[in-house]
Amino acid sequence: MDIKIKKLTSDAVIPSYATEGSAGMDVIATSVAVTEDYIEYGTGLAFELPEGYAMFILPRSSNSKKDLLLCNSVGLLDEDYRGELRFRYKCILRPETIMDENNQPQTWLNCTKQYAVGEKVGQIVILPYPKINFVEVNELSDTERGERGFGEVGGT
Repeated sequence: MDIKIKKLTSDAVIPSYATEGSAGMDVIATSVAVTEDYIEYGTGLAFELPEGYAMFILPRSSNSKKDLLLCNSVGLLDEDYRGELRFRYKCILRPETIMDENNQPQTWLNCTKQYAVGEKVGQIVILPYPKINFVEVNELSDTERGERGFGEVGGT
C-alpha cells in the first residue's frame, strides 16, 4: 500500500520497519520541545492517509528504558489530519538519593533518561477501520462472562 508522506524538514526520516516481521514502523525525532508539563518530539513528517485508514502512534518496547510515558497511551492520527506527526511524553519522576554536603542522604526527583534528536522516538501502525452505525436496543444477548469486568472472575 502506498501512503503519501511529506517531509516538513530536511532532516526528516521516512519511517521504516526494523525487521521483516515488524508490524510497527520506527519513527525518528527531528526536534524536541520541553515544557513543565511534557516533552514533545517532532518528526518533521506529515501524512495523507487513504479514506478508511488511521495511524496508531505507539511507544517502542525500548521505551521502558526511558523515564517517559506517551501522554495518551496510544495516539491516533486521523485520515483528515495534515499536520506534523508529533510524540508527546510525560516525564516519570523517579526518586534518586544523593548525599548532601553534610553527608546526609537527600532524595530528589530525576527524569534524565529521555530521547534525543535522531533517536527512534516511537512507532506507527496504519490500519483500516470500519464505519460504525450504532443500533439502540432494549436488551443485549447473554454471555457466560456477563457484566464482569476489570479481571473479575466467577459468579454473577
